Amino acid sequence: MSTHGSKQSPKCDNAGIRDGICQKNKVHPEGSSFERVKLAALRRALHSDPVDVAALRKLAFSRGGLLTNEIRRKAWPELLNVNTKDSSCKQNVDIKEHRDYDQVVLDVNRSLARFPPGMEDGERLVLQDELIEVIVRILCRHPQLHYYQGYHDICVTFLLVVGKEVSIDLVSVLSLCHLREFMDETMDRTRHTLNYLLPIIHRSKPALYEFMKRSEVGTVFAIAWLITWYGHVLNNLPNIIRLYDFFLACHPLMPIYLAAAIVLYREDDIMKCECDMPYVHSCLSKIPPSLPLEKLIVDAGDLFVQYHPDQLADDASKWYTERSIQPVRSAPPRKRTNSLYRRAAIFRWRERRTMKLVFRAVLVGICAVAIAALSKSLQWWT
Repeated sequence: MSTHGSKQSPKCDNAGIRDGICQKNKVHPEGSSFERVKLAALRRALHSDPVDVAALRKLAFSRGGLLTNEIRRKAWPELLNVNTKDSSCKQNVDIKEHRDYDQVVLDVNRSLARFPPGMEDGERLVLQDELIEVIVRILCRHPQLHYYQGYHDICVTFLLVVGKEVSIDLVSVLSLCHLREFMDETMDRTRHTLNYLLPIIHRSKPALYEFMKRSEVGTVFAIAWLITWYGHVLNNLPNIIRLYDFFLACHPLMPIYLAAAIVLYREDDIMKCECDMPYVHSCLSKIPPSLPLEKLIVDAGDLFVQYHPDQLADDASKWYTERSIQPVRSAPPRKRTNSLYRRAAIFRWRERRTMKLVFRAVLVGICAVAIAALSKSLQWWT
């Protein structure tokens, strides 16, 4: 449990913790020819005057991303155009007074899986306290932003890579652009963003789109992918960090294009399901650990080039209008949990299932009465 509000845990060297994470989660073998060539290119881009941000974007997109956390600590601020040397001083605020403080503490205390396995309890407790501070200080800095469950999954990734103070600066900027739609008081704009997904699938694989449409699965399965930048649904920390390289270098809607790439890649698995919402949702909501991440990143980039968001805007608006169902609209505006969409999406399926069960129960009852009557008749003749 986090130590916020209680006795502090033993002090840890947080830079040392992050360096240890970096060493344990290397993506490429140290000293490989690929790594040497790419690291040289990354350093050239970073040491240029001014920094060659265009080259950094291309390198972050290409195979392996930014390779090391040491590079990311320098490159991520450049990709977001944040001057960390001019970082603002710590705010003189009591974070415990913020409206979302208690919810943040609950979510952080439940986020043990987001920390590297094998981490000492003392190290993890320090990082959890820092994570709470990062989140609430950002929210205090920008009162118009509303916390949502899943935001902590993004913040912890930044914390593990760049540390507390830089995380506050970077995620503050990210929250005002890439994540802004998710931080309204209601989820309306989040729902609209999700509606870019099916038009991409429609244009790429019409048969798969028709199957998903008949199943009424909607886009519920992808909500956790989108609002956590896949941090909540992937178990491999290097893969999560690799995706953050990609997303920081690209258009804010790129997580949607990656979702489309994943769905298209899994077409065979999806089409083998029974064409009904719970079966298709169950298949889609679980991302297999063996997915070829680098291929999917390339596929997502190709989809973006083929179907730019400007081309999809009308289709997304149309889908949004068609899929606006009453259970979601009537939900309390501050119930911003990942289960909200799931409850809304299965509403109609439960109605159908209930009717099926009632029908079956009536049928069983009729059969039981008939069998009882037949049994009495047989007893009379014997």
